[in-house]
Amino acid sequence: MRTLKSFTLALLAGAALVLPAVAQDKTQTEKTAAAPSEGAAFPAVLAGHVVLPAASFVPAPADAPAALKTSGKFTAADRVRNDVVGSVKGVSVLSNKAAPRETGLSLPFEGQAVQGFSGIVSEGDGRFWVLTDNGFGSKANSPDAMLMAHRLKMDFKDGKIERLGTIFLHDPDRKVPYAIAMEGTEKRYLTGADFDLESIQVVGDSIWFGEEFGPFLIETDLDGKVKAVFETQVDGKPVRSPDHPALSLPGAPDGKVAFNAYRSKGFEGMALSPDKTKLYALLEGPLFDAATGGKEKVGDSEVLRIAEFDIAKRDWTGRSWKYPLAQAGNAIGDFNMVDDTHGLIIERDDREGSRFKACEAGKVEPTCFDKPAQFKRVYKVEFSPETAGQLARKVGYIDLLNIKDPNGKAKQGGTEGALDMPFFTIEDVVMVSPTQIVVGNDNNLPYSAGRAPQKNDDNEFVLLDVAEFLKAK
Repeated sequence: MRTLKSFTLALLAGAALVLPAVAQDKTQTEKTAAAPSEGAAFPAVLAGHVVLPAASFVPAPADAPAALKTSGKFTAADRVRNDVVGSVKGVSVLSNKAAPRETGLSLPFEGQAVQGFSGIVSEGDGRFWVLTDNGFGSKANSPDAMLMAHRLKMDFKDGKIERLGTIFLHDPDRKVPYAIAMEGTEKRYLTGADFDLESIQVVGDSIWFGEEFGPFLIETDLDGKVKAVFETQVDGKPVRSPDHPALSLPGAPDGKVAFNAYRSKGFEGMALSPDKTKLYALLEGPLFDAATGGKEKVGDSEVLRIAEFDIAKRDWTGRSWKYPLAQAGNAIGDFNMVDDTHGLIIERDDREGSRFKACEAGKVEPTCFDKPAQFKRVYKVEFSPETAGQLARKVGYIDLLNIKDPNGKAKQGGTEGALDMPFFTIEDVVMVSPTQIVVGNDNNLPYSAGRAPQKNDDNEFVLLDVAEFLKAK
């Protein structure tokens, strides 16, 4: 999701200074023992790299309302409509205010932006389903951004990528129980004002989407027509974010509204069990813990819920697991299974920018990164029905900021025999063989510039050799 997330570091050193030396050692030992293991670090070697240019667009369907022929008309700070295509320059949302970094693309756009991908499914033979993010970052600025999924063909040997087709989500049968932006139209195309789709799975003649605003699970047919929308439950209780359509602001300044998921922290990743009977929907941020008045934790670690959904019963099973974040404020990007009890999860910080183009110490300039990316990993995790309610175990990880490239496979960004993925949001990971995975980014068009300081990120996918990582138990 494009909305900036908060990033908080726990500062423990100051408190430790007042303790006697013996007590300090004991305290640190206890904290280390209580912290969930991050597992071992494993190498990743670049086996292929394909790039879809940022400026990739698709026309709206012929039967779409005229308002959807262009997109990004409501992205000004005050949300006032701007119909002049290309009149507003894109600027990285992670720019320092003292040195804003223009991305080279301008809003509004003619057509719909193929842009950042927030979920991936492998069909085999180099073919994938990918999911376009909600639009431009919020419900308010995305009523003209159509919700889409695409089929891509990636040829990592020749370094080529091709878009094979696109489906547009629509609700002509009125299965969505809430008002949508295109409510009065015949086809009722869905937009980023309705849902924020972040994860995708294909099961038989259905596509399942995990989304952030509700959060909801959404089922469509293979053409994108909505079949059903499911409210979320964890521990037998409803989960709602401040963007849930059933909520409204109170009528008085001292009024209250109740929700338990933070904004932009709904479902980000959603894995499918190998037997295709269960969905494992993973929240991007911790739930609110009413008992502590803060984010849900186990010990000192913020945790994210993985909720299990039974596809045949079309209901939540009541089982969930807790994924421990390595750092408070981190977020996850995607989630796909490796086998019955192991999955892959992207965990990242809220920074962007390559260390190879970092600013000199003390300098802040638009031509370099003053706060380059520091934490971008893919974890292998273990969980099972027997461990429901407990922490998912981190088996190990690969570092996406240090991908080995001994054979010069990088199409762009490689240097010193390595490739990094220094993007704000990396939101695609899937196993494609017992030894390889594919990882891709969400380029937040036109608001991310992590590969080069003043160029909007392209949609990049890397094929990684990670045999040791995938075998690890």
